[in-house]
Amino acid sequence: MLLFLVVMLNTLKRRVRDARIQAQRAVNTELIELYWNIGNEILTQQDRQGWGTGVVKQLAADLRAEFPEMEGLSPSNLQ
Repeated sequence: MLLFLVVMLNTLKRRVRDARIQAQRAVNTELIELYWNIGNEILTQQDRQGWGTGVVKQLAADLRAEFPEMEGLSPSNLQ
């Protein structure tokens, strides 16, 4: 009986670890896609509207104010 519990516990631990890794990968994939789309939209608007660095700086400030916990929203990263 004890051996069964040890095996079951190890199996459950592995499943929890595997699920956490999958969740982290999914989040990372979504964030990469988000950052790429933000950059692509900025480049598109720079071409269409002639945006300069001032607009990108303002976008970065506004995004960081709205989402202070997020990284990657600096002007240089958005550029």
